[in-house]
Amino acid sequence: MRLKRHSKKVMMFNFPQINPIAFSLGPIDVRWYALAYMAGFIIGWYILRLSIKKYQQPLSLAQLDTLLNASLLGVILGGRLGYVLFYHPEFYLANPVQIIAIWQGGMSFHGGFLGVLCAVIAVARYYRLSILAVSDAVCMVAPIGLFFGRIANFINAELYGRVTSSVFGVVFPNAGPLPRHPSQLYEAGLEGMLLFIFLFWQYQKKFSPHAPAPAPHGHILAYFLIGYGLSRYVVEFAREPDAHIGYLVSLPYFTLSMGQLLSLPMILAGLSLIIFLRRITPHG
Repeated sequence: MRLKRHSKKVMMFNFPQINPIAFSLGPIDVRWYALAYMAGFIIGWYILRLSIKKYQQPLSLAQLDTLLNASLLGVILGGRLGYVLFYHPEFYLANPVQIIAIWQGGMSFHGGFLGVLCAVIAVARYYRLSILAVSDAVCMVAPIGLFFGRIANFINAELYGRVTSSVFGVVFPNAGPLPRHPSQLYEAGLEGMLLFIFLFWQYQKKFSPHAPAPAPHGHILAYFLIGYGLSRYVVEFAREPDAHIGYLVSLPYFTLSMGQLLSLPMILAGLSLIIFLRRITPHG
């Protein structure tokens, strides 16, 4: 990444020349975005395997494999349908065949989250497990996938930020000559790395024999909802809104994007879940 200065003496970086295609297998192009999904699932699966072996819960290793397959399906279907419904309904209503063209891009985290949640509920009910306990386990490793996904967004030079005079400004290809916030990296750090560290710490505390009282199932899910929702809401102030949507609300001192609107219910759901768990948890 080459450093340079523009006329106002503001430091900025030219976007590095990164091919979005990692490698090719004959006629098949394997993209970094696909590898990011694979890395998130494999690393998350491995951490959950270690956790299950250590704590012998909330599900068996065989059940984990079933959950992995169901979650992968949930991410793909939910993420795509979420993008279609939340971000571009008019286009896909007029061009329904394009809905299956996932290779052309267009995935929604909020839709993917709902898809994984459906997968968790289905697997938990099938094996007669606690839905909240399984949700805690999945949410503990979910930020790993978010981290790699946002790095892939940066490699693809997509979902970039607003124009900035910050020293972190990056000149993205096809985004004009002015430096912009690398909002993908902000999200990778907040909703990816930092959120994973916090949730992993809380998950270990949940099973710690030294804890003053066992934590109720569901509190990791609540922390994830709040942590992701807040991270996404804040970063949206630095992120360029989708061109075909723009801002849902645009006032002199306040804007509201689609990403922020979809994150608010997550924050409220997380707060409501914490209140509910505190009410039903006995305190000695």
